[in-house]
Amino acid sequence: MDIFVILIGLFVALAILIPLLEKYQSKIGLNSATKYSKYIWPLVMMSLVIQLIYVLMY
Repeated sequence: MDIFVILIGLFVALAILIPLLEKYQSKIGLNSATKYSKYIWPLVMMSLVIQLIYVLMY
């Protein structure tokens, strides 16, 4: 059940972030957006590992 809450939260965040990034892309620039994108995959992987440990412990 918790995984569904996490997935729904991620989809809601993406649904909010994508239009905001498209709206303000000219202000922040593509270089700035790609600068932050290198942090997204490590954070996603870290959250998956933490969630896996959480599921295995309980």
